[in-house]
Amino acid sequence: MSAPSVSDDPFYGRPFVAALAVIALLLAAANLRGGLVVVGPLVEQIREGLNISASAFSLLTTLPLICFGIISLCVPALSRRWAPQTLAIGGLLIISLGVLLRLVNNYPVVLLGTLLLGAAIALLNVLIPGLVKAFFPRKVGLMTGLYSVTLSAGAGLGVYLAVPLLERFGHWHYPVALWALLPVLCILFWLPMVKVKGVGKPANPLKVSLWRSKTAWAITFYMGLQSFYFYSMATWLPKILLESGLTAHDAGTATALINLVSIPFNFLVPIMAARMANQRTLVLGIFLASFTGIAGLWWQPATAPLLWASLIGIGCGGALSLALSFFVLRATNTAQATALSAMAQSIGYLLAATGPAALGLMRDWEGGWQTALVLMMVLQCVQLVCGLLASRPVNVVPDQDK
Repeated sequence: MSAPSVSDDPFYGRPFVAALAVIALLLAAANLRGGLVVVGPLVEQIREGLNISASAFSLLTTLPLICFGIISLCVPALSRRWAPQTLAIGGLLIISLGVLLRLVNNYPVVLLGTLLLGAAIALLNVLIPGLVKAFFPRKVGLMTGLYSVTLSAGAGLGVYLAVPLLERFGHWHYPVALWALLPVLCILFWLPMVKVKGVGKPANPLKVSLWRSKTAWAITFYMGLQSFYFYSMATWLPKILLESGLTAHDAGTATALINLVSIPFNFLVPIMAARMANQRTLVLGIFLASFTGIAGLWWQPATAPLLWASLIGIGCGGALSLALSFFVLRATNTAQATALSAMAQSIGYLLAATGPAALGLMRDWEGGWQTALVLMMVLQCVQLVCGLLASRPVNVVPDQDK
């Protein structure tokens, strides 16, 4: 696998445009979670304002994951018709429109806005790894790390600002509306990217199919299982800790550590991955952290909840960043990176959407969390196997994937 040359760099000798590209990518990443997670801390106000039940409210969080799974498969076809920069601008506009529709005091309109929001985020989720490879072929590790950190920071900002903005302005519309304005600001930095040479729609666009690639499937299941793990833990860790005897404050503090602890690993793992011939060491280290965190919850959740949550955070942050790195490292061009990203995120997020429901059903059936946590440990072992296969230095081209 040859290293990218200076001639492959679309910004060589143009540091100002390169800086704009960095800002554009990071601002796009910051918009990919905030508009979704902001509704979590505002659940009671939104339910009261829309006069809906808890199950109806849950659609506002589960529909986007389903959109991620379905729309992701359409992105490679769209990228053969339009340049990825143009699609990114369109996605940002649709994010803004989707959030604005979620401000209307009409539940069907809010659902429509949720569907648009989920579809637009799915579009950008798939496009950005390919754009990282196209914009910064010699710095994919650094840029993937920065992208991953900003993705997590955007989610954290959405949750952190929700209640203060609600208290400051007195209505849940204000913290939600913030996420309709930020995409518009982001577009200002994307407009110059449309003219970047060598990154537009291919002159002879070809359909890239990776469904027969063993490496692509390994990456897909690695992505899916880490998403299953993250969304399951983010949903149920507070209740697991509460039922083990912790106070609501202590359970909330431990849960918050998942995102906080993950940030340095979001940044460092892609940089390390890009410098390695294979990533087996990273796969193993991430597995040990995740497995130990879950095993601790299964064994004695109240003994060291901060330690268990921190280990889970390390595993979640490291696995997400490594999965994003695989999209770039195992592809030879932007089209392959986009196709791999679409395949992995489509199946991955559909799998993730089943996680919280599956664990909740197991808990209701058993009356406790032991069996659900054993399942999580088993799935971590499966994720380890997928990660070891994905870490081989083999591109996702079927006729080369032996």
